[in-house]
Amino acid sequence: MNAEASTTPLAPTRSPISGRALAWKLTLVLIPLLTVAGLLFLRHAEISRLANHKLPKLGALPAFTLTDQNGRPFGTKQLQGKIWIADFIYTTCPGPCPMISSRMSETQKPLRETDVKLVSFSVDPAHDTPEVLRGYAAKLNAQPGRWEFLTGDKGTIYRLSRDGFKLAAATAADGQPVHSTRMILVDRTGQIRGYYDATDADAITRLLADANHLRREEPASATS
Repeated sequence: MNAEASTTPLAPTRSPISGRALAWKLTLVLIPLLTVAGLLFLRHAEISRLANHKLPKLGALPAFTLTDQNGRPFGTKQLQGKIWIADFIYTTCPGPCPMISSRMSETQKPLRETDVKLVSFSVDPAHDTPEVLRGYAAKLNAQPGRWEFLTGDKGTIYRLSRDGFKLAAATAADGQPVHSTRMILVDRTGQIRGYYDATDADAITRLLADANHLRREEPASATS
C-alpha cells in the first residue's frame, strides 16, 4: 500500500542583517546625535570667545516701581546689585511676543546657577493684570524668583521704555501696542550694557556671552 508522503512547509527564515546594512542603520542614528553635539560645542565655543570682549556702557536707567505677577511691588530696589535681562511684551500679542518670550525662556537653563534676573514688562497693563501675567508665566515655565513679569501704570512703562531703555513704545491706530523686539542686558549698577534683537538667530548666544562677561567683571560678592 502506497502512502502519499506528506510535507510540512518550513517557516520562512530571516536572512541575517549584513554588515553594510547594520553600519547604515547606525549611521542614521548617529548623524543627528553628532549634529546636536557639534552645535552645542560650537555654541559653547562662541560664548567663550564673545565673553572676552569689552561691553560699552549705554546709559543709566531711572528708578521705577511697578507690580509683579504676584501683586507685589517690584522695581529698581529689588534689582539693586543684580545683573538682569529685560524685554517688553504683552500676553495677547499676535506678533513677535511669543517668540520674544520663548527666546527669554531659553536663557533660564544656562543661567540657573547664577543670580541673573529676567524681567518682562507688559506694554498692555490694562489687560495684563498680575493674575493674567501669572498664567502667562506658568505657560512659559518661568522659574519663581528669577523671572518677573511686571504691570502697572501704562505711562510709567512707556516712559521707561522710551526714555530709560531708549526703545520705541506707542499705541497704534488700531489700539494695539507697538514695542521693540530687543532684549536688554543691565549690569549691577543699573547701566545698560547691550541690546539683542530676539529675531536674530544668534541673539541668545551673544546675550549669554555678555551676561557671563558681566558676572566676571562684577562678581556678586563685590556688590551684594
